[in-house]
Amino acid sequence: MVNGSSMENTLYENDRLIIEKITTRFGTIKRGDIVTVNNPEGDDGIYLARSPIIKRVIGVAGDLVEIRDGKVYVNDVELIEEYIKGDLTYEVESANSKVEVQEGYVYVLGDNRLLNMSEDSRKFGAVKIDYIGGKAILRFFPFKSFGLLRE
Repeated sequence: MVNGSSMENTLYENDRLIIEKITTRFGTIKRGDIVTVNNPEGDDGIYLARSPIIKRVIGVAGDLVEIRDGKVYVNDVELIEEYIKGDLTYEVESANSKVEVQEGYVYVLGDNRLLNMSEDSRKFGAVKIDYIGGKAILRFFPFKSFGLLRE
């Protein structure tokens, strides 16, 4: 169940999702995937007040992710993000506004990019793949929004 508004305009409070866990264990997480992030220990300097959280993967190992002038760039190419809420992506921590994603990590953002609406990699940096709990594949409630989740 989705808690909060950090993934609006894609997901909304109380949406019910099916999360598959095979991809995160044996497959490849790719840019655009919507994933859950678990962090019960809060190690690596990352502490999530609520866990798990749900976010979109923006960068994978080897990517250079940069937020500048309100836009997100991956490997110096501006992402076209028709799914976000608002027109701009605000920097939160300048140290996390230009990040080369290391092997074993992903860079995640919420789709709601309005100021202070998403706790994501802008705040806590790239996330260990070990923290990814699963990939959201289907919304089954509310029934009027039933369907596969796509990029």
